[in-house]
Amino acid sequence: MKELQERIEASFEGGEVDVAAVEAVISALDQGQLRVAEKVDGEWVVHGWVKQAILLYFRTASMNPGSYGDYAYYDKIPLKTDLVRQNVRVVPPGTIRYGAHVEPGCVIMPGYVNIGAYVGAGSMVDTWATVGSCAQIGRGVHLSGGVGIGGVLEPPGARPVIIEDGCFIGSRCIVVEGVLVEERAVLGAGVTITASTPIIDVTGEEEVVYKGRVPAHSVVVPGVRPKSFPAGEYHLPCALIIGKRSAKTDDKTSLNSVLREFALAV
Repeated sequence: MKELQERIEASFEGGEVDVAAVEAVISALDQGQLRVAEKVDGEWVVHGWVKQAILLYFRTASMNPGSYGDYAYYDKIPLKTDLVRQNVRVVPPGTIRYGAHVEPGCVIMPGYVNIGAYVGAGSMVDTWATVGSCAQIGRGVHLSGGVGIGGVLEPPGARPVIIEDGCFIGSRCIVVEGVLVEERAVLGAGVTITASTPIIDVTGEEEVVYKGRVPAHSVVVPGVRPKSFPAGEYHLPCALIIGKRSAKTDDKTSLNSVLREFALAV
């Protein structure tokens, strides 16, 4: 990969685009041989040069008509095929773009997975949920109906949105701007988290505020907090950590117990 990285970086810095190198990277992404970001020694590492390859692919690919059965489209990027061999269930009109990798056992309802994204084994992308470009979704994750996982392509070194293993993301949640949701966290319906959203743990005697990261096993609901302006005091959105998944309810099979315990809408 070192040679491939050097060829991509040279192209991105203004040289003639090495189309063969770009196509090799996109193919490797599609097959899961390469990822935009991966966990190394417990920390997420972003491979900016892989994002550069995706940006170069958009620059060099030509618009082409395509179709799958009666479904017609006109785009630069084809849709993923060979789903049977990959053991990925896609329910029409669910869409996985070429250059995204979805591990075996996943179910893609009428949702969308963009180029550069990675979805771990056994995860569900429910109806009208979207997985943005380069987002990293762990194994055994449930993205409920209408969830919006934002894409992060630029700048190339920026962390994509990451949802770690075993998380449950409730209906109509929005997670964008490179936010990290750590393993087995639960977001109740309607939670919106950006890089600047206060994520406030209110379970102790004093609040603890996080930004850009939801700690592992957290149970999160939408909230508001007051802020003063010249025109008066107004309530701005935040996210509230109201508890932790216990050992008793930590398995995915016991997720309903978590939802009942904290009276969460999903």
